Amino acid sequence: METDILEKINDTNTKKTRSWAYKKLGYSKEETKEIVDALNQLLANYHVHYQKLRNYHWNVTGADFFDIHEKFEAQYEQAKLNIDEIAERIRVFGYRPLSTLTEYLEVSAIKETPTNKKMSGMEMVREILNDFEILLSYMVDAADAAIDVGDVGTEEMIKDFVKNLEKTHWMFTAFASDDE
Repeated sequence: METDILEKINDTNTKKTRSWAYKKLGYSKEETKEIVDALNQLLANYHVHYQKLRNYHWNVTGADFFDIHEKFEAQYEQAKLNIDEIAERIRVFGYRPLSTLTEYLEVSAIKETPTNKKMSGMEMVREILNDFEILLSYMVDAADAAIDVGDVGTEEMIKDFVKNLEKTHWMFTAFASDDE
C-alpha cells in the first residue's frame, strides 16, 4: 500500500502542474503592478477593518463585554501584523504602499462605523463577520495576481492569511450563532 502511494506521488501524470515556474527573486515593476494594486486594496481594507476593531473594542458593552472586548483586541493585534506584512511585501516590489487614511478610505470596500452609532456586541460581531468576507475577496484577488506571475512569496503570505481568517470566521460565527 505504501509503495502505491509513493508511486502516485512520483507519477508525473498525477502531479498538479502550473503553467509557470518560479525562476527568480526579483521582479520588475511592470511584472508586479497588478500584484501591488491588489495588495494595496487589501491593505486599505485591512486598515479600515483594524480601526473598526479598535472602535468596537473600546465601545462594546453588555453581557458579553469581557469575551468580545478581548476577541476584538486579539483581532486588531493580528490585523496590525498583517498590515505590516502586506506593506513590506509591497516594498519588496519597489513600490510605496498606500499609507494615509484618506487613501485607505478612498480604496476600501470596508466602511467605517461612526463612533456615535449605538450597536450591541452581537451587531458588532456580525459587522466584523461581514468584513471578513470582504477581506477574503481581496485576499483571493491578491493571490490570483501573484499566481499569474509566479510570485510564490505573496501567494504563501496570502494563504497564511486565509487559513487564519477561516478559523477566526468559524469562531466568530459560532459565537454569533443562536444555537443552544
